[in-house]
Amino acid sequence: MPSDVTDFVHAMPKAELHVHLVGSASVPTVVELARRHPERGVPTDPDALAAFYEFRDFTHFIEVYQKVSALVTTPEDVTALVTGLGRDLAASNVRYAEVTVTPYSHLLAGIEPAAVAQALTEGRRRVAADRGIELAWIFDIPGEYGVPSGRDTLAWVERHAPEGTVGFGLGGPEVGVERAQFADVFAAARAAGLHCIPHAGETTGPETVWSALRDLGAERIGHGVGSADDPRLVEYLAAERIPLEMCPTSNVCTGAVARIEDHPLPRLLRAGVPVTLNTDDPGMFATDLNREYDVALDVLGLTLTELRTLAGNAIDAAFCSTETKAKLRAAAAHT
Repeated sequence: MPSDVTDFVHAMPKAELHVHLVGSASVPTVVELARRHPERGVPTDPDALAAFYEFRDFTHFIEVYQKVSALVTTPEDVTALVTGLGRDLAASNVRYAEVTVTPYSHLLAGIEPAAVAQALTEGRRRVAADRGIELAWIFDIPGEYGVPSGRDTLAWVERHAPEGTVGFGLGGPEVGVERAQFADVFAAARAAGLHCIPHAGETTGPETVWSALRDLGAERIGHGVGSADDPRLVEYLAAERIPLEMCPTSNVCTGAVARIEDHPLPRLLRAGVPVTLNTDDPGMFATDLNREYDVALDVLGLTLTELRTLAGNAIDAAFCSTETKAKLRAAAAHT
């Protein structure tokens, strides 16, 4: 990529809508946590940790993610993750991010419910003050723990939701974890004023995306790779302006897509689907949002105009205030 194009891509102000707090942790951060808890089975050497992050398949990825998540055992750990994410977002000129947090995992690790919220609030305050970045929160269900984890997650949100809370999600494996079983929980989340943003179609086909739309009232879809296999679904997503939060490097690292060249993002974007570009778990996939835009241009063959469309789609799809959107659009107009 020519240096002037690289400079343009990297200077472009960005919003990110799909990044997981635990998965965002840099290698040095995870190594530090692993050295505090050597009994948890996470490598304490950077090279060994990089090998640990070579995922055999999506199931292996979930196993590794759970082990790393179990290293987060104090409120201070949570705050450190947030401030570390802020540092890394700033390096990609991200001005606004919606961060997915799984409170159920932190509660299982023994952190007090109120302390989780306080730690997120402190981290968000520091990131705003030090980096000028606005963070918002999406609290997701770890689907592998079933419906009870959904109820517990919503109960925590209803009681402890920190400032900046915008959405309710569903992550984890899709195979064997039907979206429809969480319908009542998502209905209650909508009634509580939360936007509904489940993962769907990451490792499964279009039927999972249809279920997320029909049964969970999804307003955006996390990943949605499988949508490309159903022309009727693609037409529906385009017509209804339902965004897909796509994460190309992640999908290749977890085996959801065999080769980056085969990723359906360009086809979906050119079919009129409001696609956004994201990192998912950048610390685990050795990526950042600048790199994702570089890949979209160099490997997926998008044009600079299409990169601008991706960036604009993220602003349009964000669940932030009209004031924040206006600031983001004004900044984008000056690049």
